[in-house]
Amino acid sequence: MNKEEQNKYIKALEEETLNLKVCQKSKNIDSCLKCEKIIGCKTRNNYVKTVYNSMNKGQSGGFEF
Repeated sequence: MNKEEQNKYIKALEEETLNLKVCQKSKNIDSCLKCEKIIGCKTRNNYVKTVYNSMNKGQSGGFEF
């Protein structure tokens, strides 16, 4: 995997982390576990998928909750 591909995963993770923190701040919480909308939350689901993708760098394999 080249540096450009690695940077793609890092950038995506940084963006989703920021999205998650903005959402948490708007609700005055510091954890998604404290949010009533945790189940089915698009922001959290996107973040978790991005974390997984950054860990496996797009290699095959599934990840389900």
